[in-house]
Amino acid sequence: MSVDILNRSGVECTPAGLDSLLAFAMEQLGLHDECELNVLLVEEEEMTQLHIKWMDEPGPTDVLSFPMDEIRPHHSEPAILGDIVLCPTIAQSQADDAGHEFEFELEILAVHGLLHLLGYDHAVAEEEAEMFALQEDLVARWRT
Repeated sequence: MSVDILNRSGVECTPAGLDSLLAFAMEQLGLHDECELNVLLVEEEEMTQLHIKWMDEPGPTDVLSFPMDEIRPHHSEPAILGDIVLCPTIAQSQADDAGHEFEFELEILAVHGLLHLLGYDHAVAEEEAEMFALQEDLVARWRT
């Protein structure tokens, strides 16, 4: 598994932890061990621009995913999954509101972004329950 992380957010983060988490999640989801993933951490201004351009929604968001191909879990060939864009300042605000660690929030968001790259969605309640349970499970198992 190859996870490339670029932090241009200005916020001190633990990219090595995200690298390990995402490699673990990719393995658990049955992806080929030569799959590649890019993660970009950005400031709120850049996230706002991306959110408007690609989602036609105002303001910054916590995570965006940009898939390269239609890859699903248990993909048996090497592939470039795409890009996950995270906004650490939004993650910090959400962590504060939820009463948990910033690192945990960033981990949940990173796995959330990965699941979106693999076709998971949360547009309807049933899909949301499945996706959110899976992201929580993957982070919890990685943390133990």
